[in-house]
Amino acid sequence: MKRTRITPTTLLAIGAALLTVACSSKPQPVAAPEAKPVAAVTVPVTVQPPPAQADLEAKDRTRVDVEVDEMNRTGYLKDAYFDYNEYEIRQDQRDALEKNAAWLKGHPTVTISVAGHCDERGTAQYNMALGQQRAQAVRDYLVQLGIDASRIQIISYGNERPFAVGHDESAWAQNRRDHFLVTAG
Repeated sequence: MKRTRITPTTLLAIGAALLTVACSSKPQPVAAPEAKPVAAVTVPVTVQPPPAQADLEAKDRTRVDVEVDEMNRTGYLKDAYFDYNEYEIRQDQRDALEKNAAWLKGHPTVTISVAGHCDERGTAQYNMALGQQRAQAVRDYLVQLGIDASRIQIISYGNERPFAVGHDESAWAQNRRDHFLVTAG
């Protein structure tokens, strides 16, 4: 392809011609453009992408967290209480645990934590071990009642988290317990 070279003189001539046309007092008639067929107009459409997986998971977690909090506030699962220095489940507590198992069977996606607690008597180390034995006894009983062991986590708090404050039998009796907490819905 051959390149045409424009000289400075040519540029001045073109500029003068344009200036003359632009500055003339009489407007120059403009020819009407030929009618052209109308082309299709493309209108940009904004399409919202589907929510990212992380956003959906965050919303689901929030919804589940609210449901879990509500289940714990409502108190569907009742605590089990123990005699002094014992981890064997009392007969009167078996009924409460059977109701807990029935509720768990009706909610098969729920997972729970069973926390063993003790009263303030005994050493911290002894109470941690006793709390663990209590939580394990309740877990074993729920498994016997048909609840999958993988749905039940256990932990011991010993005497670190008393429910009732006091230094008498009425406070101690309330603190010798296994506390249930829904951890996932």
